[in-house]
Amino acid sequence: MSLLRSLRLDLVARTGSRAAGCSVLPAPQPRPTFHTGPLLSSSASSKELLMKLRRKTGYSFVNCKKALETCGGDLKQAETWLQQQAQKEGWSKAAKLHGRKTREGLIGLLQEGNATVLVEVNCETDFVSRNVKFQQLVQQVALGTMLHCQSLQDELSTYSKGFLDSKALSGLPTGPDREGFLKDQLALAIGKLGENMILKRAAWVKVPSGFYVGSYVHGAVHSPSLHNLVLGKYGALVICETAEQPANLEDLGRRLGQHVVGMAPLSVGSLDDEPGGEAETKMLSQPYLLDPSITLGQYVQPQGVSIVDFVRFECGEGEEAAEAE
Repeated sequence: MSLLRSLRLDLVARTGSRAAGCSVLPAPQPRPTFHTGPLLSSSASSKELLMKLRRKTGYSFVNCKKALETCGGDLKQAETWLQQQAQKEGWSKAAKLHGRKTREGLIGLLQEGNATVLVEVNCETDFVSRNVKFQQLVQQVALGTMLHCQSLQDELSTYSKGFLDSKALSGLPTGPDREGFLKDQLALAIGKLGENMILKRAAWVKVPSGFYVGSYVHGAVHSPSLHNLVLGKYGALVICETAEQPANLEDLGRRLGQHVVGMAPLSVGSLDDEPGGEAETKMLSQPYLLDPSITLGQYVQPQGVSIVDFVRFECGEGEEAAEAE
C-alpha cells in the first residue's frame, strides 16, 4: 500500500465517528501504474555513456552530459564536440593569460632507435608541472618532435642535430593518433589547467653507426604510460663517436650527461687544452664532476670514445634575461 493511500484511509477512519451530516471521503481510486522498465533501461544506458565519456576525456559530468545531449547520445560525436569546445575555451584563456610568467615546467627526453629528442614546456607553477595532463602535453611535444626528426630524409655519414623554437614547435602535427597541431594541444591544456603555458623549445639528434648519444635527466621521473618519456628539470644529450662500443657505454653516456648538467659547459674544447678550474667553460678541460682531481678529458680518453657535441636544457633558462630586456 502506498504512503498516500494509507494516509487517506487513516483520514476516513478519523472522520467516520464525527457528527451526522459530515460526509465520508470517497474511497480512493487506484492510481495509474507506469511501466518503468524501458525508461530505467534507457536511464542506465545514458549513465553508462556519461561515465564512459568522462573517463575517456576527463571533462566534468556537466560538460559530458551537455555533450551527449547536444549530439543525441553519440559518444564519438560528443567527444569531438567536447574537444572543440575545450579548444575554443583554451584559446580564450590563452589570450587572457598571455604575458604571465612561465618559470616552471618540465624537460622531456625521448629516445627511439637512432633518434633522440629533448623538449621543454613551461607553465606558471610547479604544482601544475606535476599534473598528469601537463605531463601528457610534454609527451605530445616530444612525440611530435620525434616524428619531425624521423621524417627528415638524410643520408647520415655523421650525426645531425637541429633545434626548434616555440613557433616551429607550435606548428608541428600532433602525431598519427590525434588530429591538429601541437598548438591545439597547448590550447586544450591551458583550458583544462587554467595557467599560461608555452612550448619553449626542442632539440633533436640523429646518429649513424659508430656514434652514440648519451643522455641524462636530473630528478628523472619515468612513466610507462607516457611512452617511455623521461621527465625532469634539467636534461643533457652528449654525442660520442666510438669505433667499438664498450660494454659500459650506456653508463658512460649517463655520467657524461651528468657532467654537462652539473658543469654547464659552453663548448667541447680539445684534449690538448690546458686544464681549467671551476670557471672553465670548455667541457674537456673542466674538472670532472664525479672526480674533480682529473679533467673530463682525462676521464674520457681511456674509455675509447670521443665527445663531439652536446645539448643542455635547463627548465626556465633565460626567463630572467628575457624579463630584464
